[in-house]
Amino acid sequence: MSTGALEVERKYDVDETAQVPPLSGVVDGAVVGPVVEHLLVATYLDTPDLRLRSRGTTLRHRAGGTDAGWHLKLPAAGGRLELGCPGDDPAAPVPAELQALVRSVVRDRPLAPVAELRTTRVVHPVRGADGRVLVEVVDDHVEARLLGPDDVAPMAWREWEAELVTGDEAALDAVAARLQAAGAVPSGSSSKVGRVLGRHPAASAEPWWSPAPALPRRPTAGQVLTAHLAAQVDELLLRDPQVRRDEPDAVHRMRVACRRLRSALSTFGPLLDRTRTDPLRDELRRLAAELGAARDVEVLHERLRALLADEPPELLLGPVRQTVDDLLRRRYREAHARAVEALDGDRHLALLDALDALVADPPLRRRAARPAPDVLPTLVRRQHARLRHRLEQADRLAGSEQDVVLHEARKLAKRLRYACEAVEPVAGAAARRLAQDATALQDALGEHQDSVVTRDVLRELGAVSSRAGRNGFTFGRLHGLEQARAEASQDRWRDSAREVLRPRRVRRLG
Repeated sequence: MSTGALEVERKYDVDETAQVPPLSGVVDGAVVGPVVEHLLVATYLDTPDLRLRSRGTTLRHRAGGTDAGWHLKLPAAGGRLELGCPGDDPAAPVPAELQALVRSVVRDRPLAPVAELRTTRVVHPVRGADGRVLVEVVDDHVEARLLGPDDVAPMAWREWEAELVTGDEAALDAVAARLQAAGAVPSGSSSKVGRVLGRHPAASAEPWWSPAPALPRRPTAGQVLTAHLAAQVDELLLRDPQVRRDEPDAVHRMRVACRRLRSALSTFGPLLDRTRTDPLRDELRRLAAELGAARDVEVLHERLRALLADEPPELLLGPVRQTVDDLLRRRYREAHARAVEALDGDRHLALLDALDALVADPPLRRRAARPAPDVLPTLVRRQHARLRHRLEQADRLAGSEQDVVLHEARKLAKRLRYACEAVEPVAGAAARRLAQDATALQDALGEHQDSVVTRDVLRELGAVSSRAGRNGFTFGRLHGLEQARAEASQDRWRDSAREVLRPRRVRRLG
């Protein structure tokens, strides 16, 4: 398995005469050393059309230094996530785990060496008073060449890097200020290999995927819709490797991206050729369901653990927590494995190709060429009317029949929220406020639905305890508490419904 760490660094260009400045005392108690030197030889891999580069991802094999082997760097909030796997041979196949993490970008394209960098590195560790390395400053002399094109001359340059290790941003800022005072200039390239691959023949081509375009001052409906779709496809690609690694909240975020895409294709369907988009909606529904199984178990487990934490210890009879954890952890592992299996399938890769094609060449109908404010609010109001109808239906029902209709109303509240968020660039504060109201209703209805699901599982847990000869009192008590919470949620969702259904909410959209 790979090891990983969040990489937060600053890169600087320097000339050959520059001297690394004294760094001792740059923060209270800081000392430098010992200084060490390494020779690093890195071979970078990519597809012929540089797909990894276009997504801010690098894959390499490096010899020399303290972390020789395979390295994958993925985009992450606040920096890049660097993962490593052992391996001495750069000609060996890329480790399967790392291949899986780039599959959503690479797909069926072959990976091959595209660049080689030879770096003489002098490392200056900045240590705190306790001896821990706070920031690592490296002085690199780099020689680089493209592998493949014969008409591109080799390159050579010098750069400094300051990378956060165990310190905080303040320590990194202090080191960066000291380096710039010594003549360092922030680098125009985010990575060494990026500087080299910028000269690759494929670098001048259009990117294989379509990033969300900037909207003009007076956009058409089609331009707003296309930008929204592109942003969600981007989100889907970003979350794919995070789901595979089971990072916190990754399954939830990828599932939301699926739902936003489906919602947009449904709400704004009159602007699109449905013969092309309806199959995509079906595939997105399937993917959301695969992800949903893991997410639902995750939510349920958190809810039950919170319920147990609120209970007096004397009312927890038997190994209640262990019973809950054993069942739901096993179910989550199974559901997550099925989700990753779906991401590995040819069907998922075909969906990603189809989404790329959707954004690159959206099947817009003539109506999409009209000004966005003249078209989009009307389509949002249709979603609002559907939600109103479903809530009025639920208000006339009770018991399990009402539970079913409220679950459908929750889905419509989400769809209204996503539609408002999509049109916010043209509808402004009115769309934002309606989205907030829809979110409040969605949360209230979600509380009700979660209570329904939790009660079903509590009955199952009670039966498990009974078959094992243990006391099921605690699970029965929790079931009663959940029933009371469901009854109390009636007032909450009705209050939220009154807010979101106010006629002025949709009138203000324009």
